Order: sequence, then structure tokens, then C-alpha cells
Amino acid sequence: MLALSTGTLGCGTNPNVRVRRLENGRLQVDGPLAGPFKTTEELAAAGCELMTRQGGASAGPTGSEYCALNYYAPDEDAFYLSYLSDFRDRADTREAKTCSMPELLNDPERVNAIITGGDHTHPHNPRFSAADLSGKWHPTRAVSPRSGRVLQRELYVFNKRGNAPCTAYSFNYATRIVAALRDGQWVPIGQVYDDRGNIRMFEGMGWHVE
Repeated sequence: MLALSTGTLGCGTNPNVRVRRLENGRLQVDGPLAGPFKTTEELAAAGCELMTRQGGASAGPTGSEYCALNYYAPDEDAFYLSYLSDFRDRADTREAKTCSMPELLNDPERVNAIITGGDHTHPHNPRFSAADLSGKWHPTRAVSPRSGRVLQRELYVFNKRGNAPCTAYSFNYATRIVAALRDGQWVPIGQVYDDRGNIRMFEGMGWHVE
């Protein structure tokens, strides 16, 4: 899932932002920024802390979003987090923040890497938006040719405000399950039931730990 590293570069003031728009219009990020991780739980915990420390990522309604890719290295049986993207396809408003998810990865040391999903920060809201939960990623599953391991693609959202703990949620494109990262484990809290991003919470579950 590699492409030529030519095109328009993203913001040069943050060394963790390494994204370019290729001549075909697609976004490509370099990797890795962080890893290796043995589990997606480890990746999400580290990614949450790292990504929410970026400028504006935890600034509330005046903040901004960052996007990144998660990927799996079959030869290492490990997950990685890519560098970040700060591209956006439309202007932010106080109520709505966006970032454009990269589609391509440039990691010359892991040419057979499998993209397993994306990450983004919410500066103002810890929950997924309806737009997040109505999104699609095709195919929703990938198979590692080395081991036959089936990988389900997911979207993560990270949020941190002040001294509060960093919160991480996952949306599984294959099962449509939404899960919260709690005590180092993914805990299913609901399931998306339509194409508009509406979610039915499981009994006793919510967005925050009571």
C-alpha cells in the first residue's frame, strides 16, 4: 500500500505531521511515528496520548483535528501508528472539526504493511460523530498472507481535556460495534444500526465510566 512520495506537503511546523497530497489527489503519510505494538489496545493507548498532545488537539471548540493510519506489519506480527495528517477538505467551524484521512502509507521498511484503519482526535467532544459512524472502509477486513490472520478495520477517536484521562473509542467497520478502551481492554458499548451513524447503546453501557 505504498505510493510515490511526490506532491504537495502538509504543514512543516510540526515534525509529527508528514503528509502529502499526490498528483492523483490522494493523501499519503509516512510511517512509523510510534510502535511496534503487540495489540490494538496498546496502539490506541499510546496513540491517544501522543496525538492529543499536538498543537490544538485538546483546545476544545477552538481546537483542530489530526488524522493518522494504523497498520500491521506481518513480518513482525506488530501494529504501528503512522505520522499525522493535518489536511482538511473543508473549513472548521466552532461546532464541527474535520481532518482528511490519508489513504496511502509510505513505510519503506515495511513494504507489505496492511492498513488496518485510522485515528483522529476530537478537540471538543470525546464521542464519535454521526459522520464518523456513517463512514465506510472497503474492504472492512484484510487477511495477512503470512499467517492467515484476519484483521478487521477500525476507526479510533481520541480526546483529552485538561488533567482528565485520555479517552479512546473504536468503531469496527466490519461488525459496526463501538467499543471504549477501559483498563487497557476494548469494552463493547454499542452498535451502529443504520447508514446515518445512529448507535444503539448496550444495556448498562455509555460513553463515560460512571
